[in-house]
Amino acid sequence: MTHDTRDTYAVIGAGPSGLAAARNLQKAGIPWSGYELASGVGGLWDIGGPRSTVYESAHLISSKTTTQFAEHPMRADVADYPSHRELLGYFRNFAETYSLTDGFAFGTEVVSARPTGDGSWTVVSTGPAGTVERRHAGVIAANGTLSEPSVPAFAGSFDGEMFHTSAYKSPTVLAGKRVLIIGAGNSGCDIAVDAVHHAASVDMSVRRGYYFVPKYLFGKPADTLNQGRPLPPRIKQAIDSRVLKLFTGDPVKFGFPRPDYKIYESHPIVNSLVLHHLGHGDLAVRPDVRRFAGGEVEFVDGSTSAYDVIVLATGYHLHYPFLDPALLRWEGRGSAPDLYLNIFTQEDPDLFVLGMIEASGIGWQGRYEQAELVAAYLRARSDNPAAARDFEARVGGPRPDLSGGYRYLGLERMSYYVNKDAYRSAVRAEIERLQA
Repeated sequence: MTHDTRDTYAVIGAGPSGLAAARNLQKAGIPWSGYELASGVGGLWDIGGPRSTVYESAHLISSKTTTQFAEHPMRADVADYPSHRELLGYFRNFAETYSLTDGFAFGTEVVSARPTGDGSWTVVSTGPAGTVERRHAGVIAANGTLSEPSVPAFAGSFDGEMFHTSAYKSPTVLAGKRVLIIGAGNSGCDIAVDAVHHAASVDMSVRRGYYFVPKYLFGKPADTLNQGRPLPPRIKQAIDSRVLKLFTGDPVKFGFPRPDYKIYESHPIVNSLVLHHLGHGDLAVRPDVRRFAGGEVEFVDGSTSAYDVIVLATGYHLHYPFLDPALLRWEGRGSAPDLYLNIFTQEDPDLFVLGMIEASGIGWQGRYEQAELVAAYLRARSDNPAAARDFEARVGGPRPDLSGGYRYLGLERMSYYVNKDAYRSAVRAEIERLQA
């Protein structure tokens, strides 16, 4: 069945970025229609959603004041670092407040989105009404970056249970087990802290060093400090690394390798409880894995240990399966799409990606401003065509430096990393040009 809704833009996803897209299109008077695989809004924060990767103990790792939408602050009685339950309620309230919920088709998965050649797009979805084909003016992909697990290959085979953090929900599955967590990102550290209260033993296998940031400094959420004019990178790195050592100590003394990079050149770990449990002997740090050997794991230093469960805290791949990668100038896994401001492709003026940014402290407001820029561009095409054409020329030109002077590690998860101050300044400057 084909429906002609070519005056509307398809918004794919009803998480933070999809809601930001819908809200900004609404404000600009641009018709939209939404698609969401889950039964309601919230994205990954809906723990019952079919592709949600949150777990029972999941909380924000940034504080509510630096994360929330500016036009819709969280209630005063919400904790500094809300749980996934509070966040799901927040997104439901946001959608209801601005009458966005009814614009989404829930329980509906987009399987294909492609340009037709006549200036419109065809979106094919499956849902309660079966397979449906709709025509749209364009597509906004806002399906998130944390749903497609990255599962590395290991030599040998493991006889016990092994799963990715995306499948983890509750620490009860670790009760009485000898557990190895491979990777020490924020999810891996959360699960390690969960596990020490249930498992027989917990080890963490790591290949590089990390910087650990406590959630509170001087009695306040750490990310609310120094919110004024940003310091030059080298000065901020020097100051913050010294402050962290005062509050958390040296992670090397707890068994972690010494980082071969400076602070903020990779995403920091916002979890000082890991160091607390290491200091109490509840956890142990092991080196990188060499191979699996039945019920044992051999590490690169030649040591071996037996485990019942292995948890892969090995991150996620970007995932836009409904789009031809060529439309995004994307070489695939290991890299990020080549997009202007991580949003706009020069291959089609009606295709946009929202949420493909990672940055310390950028929050959902950073995604909201991405959506505001998309809406400003679409509005300018009719209200200020000259400004829109100038913007399109920039989309096809050199990519601006969004690093803020930091030298990020050459990892897949850092391929779409930006500095929040540099990025938000660049986005706001483009919005102002389009609205001039």
